[in-house]
Amino acid sequence: MARSAVRHQPHPAAEPASEGSAPAGATPMMAQYIEIKAANPDCLLFYRMGDFYELFFADAETASRALGIVLTKRGKHAGADIPMCGVPVERADDYLSRLIALGHRVAVCEQVEDPAEAKRRGPKSVVHRAVVRLVTPGTITEDRLLDPARANLLLAVGRRKLSDSAFAYGLAAIDISTGRFALSEVPGADLPGAIARHDPREIVLSEAILSDPALARLWQETRAAVVPLAQAELEPAAAERRIREQFGVSTLDGFGQFSRAEIAAAGAALLYIARTQIAARPPLSVPSREAGGATLSIDAATRANLELTRTLSGERAGSLLEAIDRTVTANGARLLAEHLSGPLTDLAAIARRHAAVARLVEDQGLRGEIREALARAPDLARALSRTGLGRAGPRDLAAIRDGLDVAVALRDRLAQAGDLPEDLARLGDHLGRADPELAATLRAALSDDLPLARRDGGFVRAGFHPEIDESRLLGQDSRKVVAALQARYAEATGCRTLRIKHNNVLGYYIEVPQSVGEACLKGLMQEFVHRQTMVDAMRFTSVELGGLETKISGASDQVLALESAVFEDLAARILAQAEAVAGIAEALAGLDVAGSHASLAVELDWRRPEVDESLSFAIAGGRHPVVEAALRRAGEPFIANDCDLSGEGRGRIRLITGPNMGGKSTFLRQNALIVVLAQMGAFVPAASARIGRVDRLFSRVGAADDLARGQSTFMVEMVETAAILNQATRRSLVILDEIGRGTATFDGLSIAWACLEHLHEANACRALFATHFHELTALGQRLPRLDNATLKVAEHRNQVIFLHEVVPGVAERSYGLQVARLAGLPAGVVARAGAILKGLEKAERERPGRPRIDDLPLFASLAPPPPPEPEPAADDGLARMLDAIEPDAMTPREALEALYRLKRERSGAG
Repeated sequence: MARSAVRHQPHPAAEPASEGSAPAGATPMMAQYIEIKAANPDCLLFYRMGDFYELFFADAETASRALGIVLTKRGKHAGADIPMCGVPVERADDYLSRLIALGHRVAVCEQVEDPAEAKRRGPKSVVHRAVVRLVTPGTITEDRLLDPARANLLLAVGRRKLSDSAFAYGLAAIDISTGRFALSEVPGADLPGAIARHDPREIVLSEAILSDPALARLWQETRAAVVPLAQAELEPAAAERRIREQFGVSTLDGFGQFSRAEIAAAGAALLYIARTQIAARPPLSVPSREAGGATLSIDAATRANLELTRTLSGERAGSLLEAIDRTVTANGARLLAEHLSGPLTDLAAIARRHAAVARLVEDQGLRGEIREALARAPDLARALSRTGLGRAGPRDLAAIRDGLDVAVALRDRLAQAGDLPEDLARLGDHLGRADPELAATLRAALSDDLPLARRDGGFVRAGFHPEIDESRLLGQDSRKVVAALQARYAEATGCRTLRIKHNNVLGYYIEVPQSVGEACLKGLMQEFVHRQTMVDAMRFTSVELGGLETKISGASDQVLALESAVFEDLAARILAQAEAVAGIAEALAGLDVAGSHASLAVELDWRRPEVDESLSFAIAGGRHPVVEAALRRAGEPFIANDCDLSGEGRGRIRLITGPNMGGKSTFLRQNALIVVLAQMGAFVPAASARIGRVDRLFSRVGAADDLARGQSTFMVEMVETAAILNQATRRSLVILDEIGRGTATFDGLSIAWACLEHLHEANACRALFATHFHELTALGQRLPRLDNATLKVAEHRNQVIFLHEVVPGVAERSYGLQVARLAGLPAGVVARAGAILKGLEKAERERPGRPRIDDLPLFASLAPPPPPEPEPAADDGLARMLDAIEPDAMTPREALEALYRLKRERSGAG
């Protein structure tokens, strides 16, 4: 797991003297840089100089290493060279994304006055600069810096004291790229799981919470950047005031009842956003409060074991999310991930989601038209957020226009569909909330070909604004005049290669080849003024050309000013309906998720589950969605299996034995994933499923050392098992695999035995318990709610065939030697292991108890064993039967039956 970037905010005095103040002798520009850097010591400072952002001193060295760009020098400071590197302004987003991904924070320092104003103050005056925003992992809004399918959450943590040793923690989850704002409170034991569920990019909290020894490991292990805030800035009264100011209200009563911990978290988040966004205020939704127990509780270890949104290696590919995602919009993909991370426990809400999916499964035409329309929908939520922050470009306004058009089309289509399930009807209502005039105005105002930035101009459609049209016409006519003037000058000088050109330094100028430059001077001495001599050309100007330049420049500037005013007006119209537009974005995402579930169900034959208040758990023909997808790509079938853990008042436990590679872990995980899918509102990979509502899901599958924490495999196993046994309720589902295998045989057996009894008697929950301790199967006769099951296998000539079929009963043996042979262990090692195994089994029969090593003979020689004796030749009938078999075309069951036929044939021939 990646180590988080824990960044403190030191006082400027903590910076090195060379960068903390501007000593005598520093140039005015460097003095300005040092002053701004001292105010932002914990950030890399992007210092705007013309068309580049420059970095100096230690920032330059850090950025050079991180970005792989050249480190140069610029002058001296305190007697030493000043390290420097820079990035072009037009490519700044690319470099910012790389720095943010590495955990850095960046202060963007812009020129905030016209350079001409600085010149008027004196020759040594520098352009005023100021930090306009801090770019941090949890506060970015630019499309090129964001993953379109992943929420970019800033998570703030507050707390309140319950007793001398217990706290409740408030969580404020804000995505300023979409405006989402959610509050919740969890007990201390659930804090790691809640953070894992939100999967934030950045966490802000008080210094007191960060320094709490009980939470130190949590902050060290989180993937997110962790930023502490001074305790003095987080007073409760100040936190509530910040919330009121953000939403312009005098009281929070209209938003609902929030705990002190939730208000503290919300205040910390808003403080951090204000600090990073400087003067900009993002358009956040009114904070929604999630009630305790509203979502299926899944701890961090279980999320990792089940690979819900990413694999153990941190990749999306291979996760459950990647396997089920059929969304067609970025907003829908983010909502799908949110639903998967927090499945519901409210039965009515689950049923509403299932009903919406069922309607789209049944109505292929409606489903197809909805998904076709959604595929044209841009990311409305993020475009709206950038508009509110003043960072939008013309394409963001066009995205809102196009999103509103798609919403109207979908609203009309849903209205034609007749009687709709409650969720689909509600989404249809939200789609029509914006004023139709807004979309009409945006269509009329924006041209078809839009630039990326509004400073580039040209985005207002011809005919929308008369003054802009007039100024553009003036500019176009002036260009014609320039062309006519060039032709006249060429004729007067006799120089056909004379050209009138333009650059940002000289403006408009006349350029002729060096060879005819003097002739031009002689011919038009009174009109031409020499400006510049180049290696192969000479440049001139004239009074007439200077006047024309002023006219053209004025027209261009006027067009840009008028277009900027139109842009501001359009943005204001959008923000006046921000709440309605945000609701439309949510509705589009909701439709996309429902359509994704429906498409998945139709494509893979998934079925609607029944989720109720019972303690049922009856899965018929269940399949693992990720493994099945992988097998399908390889052209192989998946063996479906049933699972019934239903109980009255108490759940049942199924104890599963069988060989490694037989499919135990797959079977365990698939049933846990079916619960997650069912309660998130999706259909499930099964022939049928009836599931009594699960409140907490626990999974302890697989083993790994945690050397960074100084914990062995067995310690990790015991810590996770302890959490399960201490927290599981009757409504929980527990998945346990190989408990006790990390220690001595009798120790491990004893622990596994005691855990099984505790699950049965104390937790009374539904559970799947896989083990290699065959002795535990005897508990099936003593514990009334425990059933034995095994993975079916077949053997032929010392080869084992895994059928991946779960059946009642007990495994007769572990097949460890056969698996070792399949894994490629040397033949001599496998043969010697077989001999040792026979000796151990014989010693156990003769002297019950643990056999001693000195009871067994040592291998006489380390030389390879003699080759096996050749098999007797088969008769002609047996050979013909073998020739007729096509192994690649057979199912496992057909292969087993063929083996039996061969065996009978051979016995008859003998």
